[in-house]
Amino acid sequence: MKRILVGLFLLLWSGLVGCSTTVSSVPNTVHVRWARDPENLDPLIAKTSGALEVLNLLHCSLLQASEAKGDFIPWLAQEFPQVTLISDSLMKVTYQLRPEATWDNGKPILASDVAFTLKVMHCAGLPTELAQARFGFVRDIEPDPHDPRRFSLLCRGQSIDFVRSSGDFSILPEYALDPNATLRAIPVADMGKPLPQVQAFARRYLAGEFSRHPERVPGSGPYQLENWQPGRQLTLTRKTAWWGDQVPSAPPQLWAYPRQINYQIIPEAATAVLALRRGDIDLYPLIPANEFARLQQSPSDREQLQFLTADSYECLTANFNMRSSLLKDRLTRQALTYLFNVPALIKASQLGHAYPSVGLISPSVKQYYNDSLPLPAYSPDRAIALLQQAGWKQQPDRSWTRTAATGRPEQLRLSISYRAGEPSFETTALQFQAAAATIGIPIELRPTEASLLSRQVQQGNMQILLRNMSGQPFAYDFTPILHSQSTGIYNASGFGSPSSDRLIEAIAQEDSPAKKARLLRKFQQLIYEERPLTVLYFLQYRIAAARRLGKVPVSGLMPGYVVTSIRPDSAAN
Repeated sequence: MKRILVGLFLLLWSGLVGCSTTVSSVPNTVHVRWARDPENLDPLIAKTSGALEVLNLLHCSLLQASEAKGDFIPWLAQEFPQVTLISDSLMKVTYQLRPEATWDNGKPILASDVAFTLKVMHCAGLPTELAQARFGFVRDIEPDPHDPRRFSLLCRGQSIDFVRSSGDFSILPEYALDPNATLRAIPVADMGKPLPQVQAFARRYLAGEFSRHPERVPGSGPYQLENWQPGRQLTLTRKTAWWGDQVPSAPPQLWAYPRQINYQIIPEAATAVLALRRGDIDLYPLIPANEFARLQQSPSDREQLQFLTADSYECLTANFNMRSSLLKDRLTRQALTYLFNVPALIKASQLGHAYPSVGLISPSVKQYYNDSLPLPAYSPDRAIALLQQAGWKQQPDRSWTRTAATGRPEQLRLSISYRAGEPSFETTALQFQAAAATIGIPIELRPTEASLLSRQVQQGNMQILLRNMSGQPFAYDFTPILHSQSTGIYNASGFGSPSSDRLIEAIAQEDSPAKKARLLRKFQQLIYEERPLTVLYFLQYRIAAARRLGKVPVSGLMPGYVVTSIRPDSAAN
């Protein structure tokens, strides 16, 4: 399960057991701090970083992103897929599944499971819109008639990015979730139709309530859910018999060393630091910069802890809802970006350990980064000039008004929404509010509980939204966040036009690095001018970990560490 949501099917069948309510303590356990509950572990609609982290341990996909290799690498697949071009616009991407890959009951993982998963992505009545946007280029699947572990995906476009993305969704078992094979005879293209079998299937899925019961679904990953107490903790246990153990000289993507992984949900940073120092947790990812620095200054903490960093592909963004009448024109949006004091924010919330960017491409990806654009600047005077160009007039009481398209006067009074309890969001919102006040723009702060905020974003019930976006440098598909068809799903700004949609599609489909670089620079220029969002800075991942864990592999990919490669107590051995 991946950086972007994938559409998968989960179905409850009798005989599958529920979660226990006690936390067991076993040797070789890694205790990780989470700031919040994952809320929803249904692979169809899970969105939080914690949920995606867990789903990556419960389920496997065909390929897995690897920062170390700088590409996607085989996971369920035996090797990177073969590609056959068809005419000038289609391709076949052929996979061979590992011979060792089996489900927990010993049944082999087959092409029919992949076909089943693809059909569920397109199942009418299920919340798979984002998966369809992400993987809609996969048109069909052709099983090999002579080898049940071999199949070809028929894909629109011929980009290497599409080849990589074609393996980036979790595979679920047909035998357990559709034992009567009710979907097998239905083509992928017909799954969006209101066929009786499709409707019955969707009803069974929705009745399953899998968001809180992932233990009801057999997965192909190395771990299974042992215990989940929402708001308190979640524990995964290593399977005693996992197919990956049978692979000779298993590569790192098949390592799974910890016997248990226990996630402790501790919202307050100070409380989490205390738990780390007491030994109640072993690993504190995304630790606030001030706490990270404070621990490093303590001799006793340095003796017990190790301190790790990695430049990430996760950025803090401010998103402007273009469906709001106040934010429809780009000059107003441009003006507001000049009220974010990025250098001050990096210093205050990250102690200088972050880096600004002109857009969604990290400056570290020099091949694609548009370095001809100026970095975001803090300039209230420039904001005032742009507001005046946008038709706003400042009144004697310093408020800003203009005549709306309806003919009625409107005042520039805005709100900024963000997930409550996140220090970097709070610091950014307060700085923006103070800067806006200096030029007469009232800003209402709206810290909001995560699940409620998600619903508000989908409904377009926000004006300015602070949120982190994460990705990876191996494939570039901005469909989920900036394509018009993703508005109301994950496109918070409502941005999108026929020309911008075509550009986004062209980027995803382009295979030539030189041509892709030109398209990506054009895309960054477009977003810079239109300002549906502005990137404030890219994060540096900070991790404090107990020395007993031994070497903790860090990564610029979310969540910033590779928990399956940690060997607890290895330092002592």
